[in-house]
Amino acid sequence: MIGSVFYFSISPEEERKVRANDREYNEKFQYANNCIMTSKYNIITFLPVNLFEQFQEVANTYFLFLLILQLIPQISSLSWFTTIVPLVLVLSITAVKDATDDYFRHKSDNQVNNRQSQVLINGTLQNEKWMNVRVGDIIRLENNQFVAADLLLLSSSEPHGLCYIETAELDGETNMKVRQSLPVTSELGDPNSLAQFDGEVICEPPNNKLDRFCGTLYWRENKYGLSNQNMLLRGCVLRNTESCYGLVIFAGPDTKLMQNSGRTKFKRTSIDRLMNTLVLWIFGFLVCMGVILAIGNAVWEKEVGFLFQSYLPWDPPVDNFLFSAFLAFWSYVIILNTVVPISLYVSVEVIRLGHSYFINWDRRMFCQRRNTPAEARTTTLNEELGQVEYIFSDKTGTLTQNIMTFNKCSINGHAYGEWEMSRAQRLDFSFNPLADRDFCFYDQNLLDSVKLGEPAVHEFFRLLSLCHTVMSEEKSEGELMYKAQSPDEGALVTAARNFGFVFRSRTPSTVTVQELGRSVTYALLAILDFNNIRKRMSVIVRNPEGKIRLYCKGADTLLFERLHPCNHDLMNVTSDHLNEYAADGLRTLVLAYRDLSEQQWEDWAERRRSAERAADYREDRLAAAYEEIEQDMMLLGATAIEDKLQEGVPETIAILSLANIKIWVLTGDKQETAVNIGYSCKMLTDDMSEVFIINGHTVQRVREELSGEQGGWHPQQEEKPQQGSPPAPALPSLLDSISGEYALVISGHSLAHALEADMEREFLDTACACKAVICCRVTPLQKALVVELVKKHKKAVTLAIGDGANDVSMIKTAHIGVGISGQEGIQAVLASDYSFSQFRFLQRLLLVHGRWSYLRMCRFLCYFFYKNFAFTMVHFWFGFFCGFSAQTVYDQYFITLYNIVYTSLPVLAMGIFDQDVPEQRSLEYPKLYEPGQLNLLFNKREFFICIAQGIYTSVVLFCVPYGVLSQATRNDGIPLADYQTFAVTVATSLVIVVSVQIALDTGYWTAINHFFVWGSLGAYFTILFAMHSNILFSIFPNQFHFFGSAQNTLIQPVVWLTIALATVVCIVPVLAFRFLKLDLKPQLSDTVGLSVF
Repeated sequence: MIGSVFYFSISPEEERKVRANDREYNEKFQYANNCIMTSKYNIITFLPVNLFEQFQEVANTYFLFLLILQLIPQISSLSWFTTIVPLVLVLSITAVKDATDDYFRHKSDNQVNNRQSQVLINGTLQNEKWMNVRVGDIIRLENNQFVAADLLLLSSSEPHGLCYIETAELDGETNMKVRQSLPVTSELGDPNSLAQFDGEVICEPPNNKLDRFCGTLYWRENKYGLSNQNMLLRGCVLRNTESCYGLVIFAGPDTKLMQNSGRTKFKRTSIDRLMNTLVLWIFGFLVCMGVILAIGNAVWEKEVGFLFQSYLPWDPPVDNFLFSAFLAFWSYVIILNTVVPISLYVSVEVIRLGHSYFINWDRRMFCQRRNTPAEARTTTLNEELGQVEYIFSDKTGTLTQNIMTFNKCSINGHAYGEWEMSRAQRLDFSFNPLADRDFCFYDQNLLDSVKLGEPAVHEFFRLLSLCHTVMSEEKSEGELMYKAQSPDEGALVTAARNFGFVFRSRTPSTVTVQELGRSVTYALLAILDFNNIRKRMSVIVRNPEGKIRLYCKGADTLLFERLHPCNHDLMNVTSDHLNEYAADGLRTLVLAYRDLSEQQWEDWAERRRSAERAADYREDRLAAAYEEIEQDMMLLGATAIEDKLQEGVPETIAILSLANIKIWVLTGDKQETAVNIGYSCKMLTDDMSEVFIINGHTVQRVREELSGEQGGWHPQQEEKPQQGSPPAPALPSLLDSISGEYALVISGHSLAHALEADMEREFLDTACACKAVICCRVTPLQKALVVELVKKHKKAVTLAIGDGANDVSMIKTAHIGVGISGQEGIQAVLASDYSFSQFRFLQRLLLVHGRWSYLRMCRFLCYFFYKNFAFTMVHFWFGFFCGFSAQTVYDQYFITLYNIVYTSLPVLAMGIFDQDVPEQRSLEYPKLYEPGQLNLLFNKREFFICIAQGIYTSVVLFCVPYGVLSQATRNDGIPLADYQTFAVTVATSLVIVVSVQIALDTGYWTAINHFFVWGSLGAYFTILFAMHSNILFSIFPNQFHFFGSAQNTLIQPVVWLTIALATVVCIVPVLAFRFLKLDLKPQLSDTVGLSVF
């Protein structure tokens, strides 16, 4: 039994077999039950598992190793708590955060797992918790209930086995979708007949594809093809349906909802990667220092130490100077470990969390109309928002509103619609009681054509009223509400409605339309679905007279290829109209039909049924069947829909362009539409030297156009270039010496060739030489490939922004993904790192929040490394004066508290709140964004400058007190050259110097900054005097040896003069350098910052 469990748990499932009402049969396959568990821990496993995860971090493992070393008396000159206190603090903070997150996961899991379902057991319906539902069970669902598992719909209370679902939890779409059971099971409407159902389903294994399902039902020696239209997925809600029954196919973690909730690829920032490299360098530097001091120990012990052997013998087991040096090496590794403090990683996460909350709380990124705030869905990428060089944007719903209006159309070669609406009068649809009052159209000729009964016009609107998947809901007599899966479809059906062809209702086999007041019911014979590959949709209907007709709507490039040759002249006229509409920035579709004989229909229907029953390659066989019937069609005309730009898009693109950010638009729209939108949103301007078009259909042609051979580059013009006109300038000359601004427009079929391995670099170089790039007619996969191409060859941060499911792959591929919560559901938002509702908020996300996050993180890291080198290197210099004995300069409590108490909060405040210029100036001066793109504020050079400053500070902090105190005396003549006085003086000088330094580094002071900086300084003196007090000595005499040392030291004027001198010598060079830099080579931020005051 154990072996079989192990086998099924690791063996990939090739197909799933499910038998209804037979738990014993289904359990032998060891299918997952319906209990979900998104939590990671339980009470028993939390501590070991969480600690194991935390010690996967190299830093945590390193400090654990140091702690073990400190437990060895012969090595450690520090108490174990100097390492264990910060280590436990860091581990505890992380553990509390993880435990809190997991508690809410447990709470959510319990709530879901304990929901109730009615399960058919032994012929009766029994209430069962969701967690107890098994594969093969039959479940009864009622209206407004969540679907408990992935079910095969067996029957429904609605006619024809229909049921209606809402899929918002799956894809964010709130419109209702229809699902239908197989006719053979739709009559199983009561528990008794369902209890006798013993059908077996063989289907695909669990996967994450929400839009497809392939399976076969075997029952009563017959087999029936199953598709996604027969499935109810977990997470959906049953709507407008009294009840239905379903067979559990996938349960729990195997459901498509859970399959889609897998972990997103973890993204790391360039600063993260640099910081990891620098930390490794610091570890190497630490080892080098340990080696140097160990060699010093060996030399000293050999040359000098033997003179003291009589009264200072080596501690066992040391018996020679080499072993002493070996132990000294590890002792110095322990002492100098603070050069890489463990608090660095925790501090970085706290700062990022604060930056994320600033984004979430930004009221200027809040959309009142949709009641949608901006949301930082990750806390790891904030500073990378300040380094973006390339933006890849979808068009529809991202740059535009995705709210469609029917503006123009072409019917049988006649163009209708007035663009300049101010000159035209809005049509009066009062003759139609079912008209939508909000619909606007401005050409009386079209309405007259409808009323005059022109056959082509009637057929045009009949197609729009029949060829769709819209659901109609009639709340009251004459008050229709359409629920469409896309805004385009809703706009077209609404247009037909207003012109007298009103879609009223549908069943699985009929569509009812009110045509100019007369109700007509069409038999719906077949629906040929739309998808991103077909880019068209068809329906086959039979009218009341028995005539069969196929209606099709889709992209012009695809439908023109499938027209009957007799349409050639009409196609040319319609094509001219389409070009005019595209030039106006309108979205276009072509409409066509085909009459079918009864014999043609029956032969094709049989071939389609065979494809549907096929066990393998079912989708390919169906696509081939659809392709066969969608031929020799007759052209009706074309529609033109307006999708207006979102508010502030042109201004946002202009500002981002000034920030040296290149914007590429990747859209599925046709070339003319995309180019027009490019001009509307100021991506393309008349000031540009050229707009180049790549439109080749072959590899050779695309290569020629990219290389500029044979005049392959053509400027974008109002008219097509005449034959014999001189060729456009060749591209190599442009790349060699670009003297103007250029734009590139490339179509999807050309892009497919340009992305091939031997041409991709040439395409990339061309595109990157242009200010703007527009890719038209691209697939979702091509969007991701373009982003990946830039990531692969350019050392630049990329950002992808989109609003639909077709943008998910692009969003996940880019360094930063931004989702627009718009009209196309929330799949893009769920896959994103940041989300908001308007494209215009992108400028604030990047130029304000991104720039500040980058600035703050860079200043934090520079100061952090500086203060820790200043702190740690004093031990290194002291080693040369203490016989390399691994004696520490500071007392062990100061070492413990330095990074936890004395210097942690001021640098956190700077990292969270600092600003160089106000937010208004960040938007007014986009060039302020460029330092992040060039990575100027924190790089290897800046790191070494910080390290050099820290080392210089450590030299001053050691040498000045050492030099002064070695010759100084107290007021009573007693020398001050004792160890504890020296330790207190150096520690006090260090805390004051680093506090003054952070005061100089802070560009924007808040009350919190003041409280943390001066409060930390006050905390130092309070703790110092407390630890050297008589009270603690009397309680812990073995721990606090030098009571009164701080008081005795800090009452001496010479000590304060020493501290002041050390501070001046440390700070004055920094001030001088900054004033000179500001005067001789000011940065733009310096100039803008000074102009504020």
